[in-house]
Amino acid sequence: MKKHRVIQKVEFVGSFPEAPAQTALPEVAFVGRSNVGKSSAINALLNRKKAARVGRTPGRTQAINVFELDQELRFIDLPGYGFAKVPEYVRAQWGKMIENYLFDRPILKLVVVLVDGRHNVQPLDLQMIKALQQGSVPFLIVATKIDRIKRSKRKHTLSVLKKGLAVPPSNFVPFSSETKEGLAILWNKIDEACK
Repeated sequence: MKKHRVIQKVEFVGSFPEAPAQTALPEVAFVGRSNVGKSSAINALLNRKKAARVGRTPGRTQAINVFELDQELRFIDLPGYGFAKVPEYVRAQWGKMIENYLFDRPILKLVVVLVDGRHNVQPLDLQMIKALQQGSVPFLIVATKIDRIKRSKRKHTLSVLKKGLAVPPSNFVPFSSETKEGLAILWNKIDEACK
C-alpha cells in the first residue's frame, strides 16, 4: 500500500452558513456526531495541529468550513449532529444546512462519516448512512478513537460496530488521530474517490 499523501499548502477558504459556491475542485465532506473527532481527523489527514479547530465542547463547528489543499482538493468540515448544547432552532438550521450541502453537489466525491469506534451503533449515524444511501452519495465509515479501545477487545468491538452499521468491510476504516492508525488507508480511499 502506498504512503499517504503529503499536503504542502492548506488554505482556509472560510466558514459558510449555507452551501458554498461550487468550484471545479473535488470535495470530500466530513460528518459525524458532535464530539466524534471530526476536527482531529481532519488535522491528522492534513498533518497540521490546528487547521480545524478542536473544541472540548460538543458542537464547536457551527458552519460549513472549507479547506483547500494544494489547490487540488477541498475538505469540507460539516457541523456535528447530536447532543451539541445549542438551542433547538439552531440545531434545526444545522440539519437543513447539512442536507442542502450533501444532496445537490456534483463535485462532492466522498462523504466521510465518522463514528465513535468505542460505542455500539448510534441511531443518528444510521440515519445519516441511510440518507446517503438513498441519495446515492458515495460514503465511507471511519471509526474514530480506536486507540482508546483495549487491544484485547478491539477486534470484537469493531466487528459489532461494523455489523450494526451494515456496510461492506471495504467501506469501513478503523482510525486514530492520536496514533495515525488507518491514516494511509483513509488517504488512499480519498484519492481513489477523487480520481
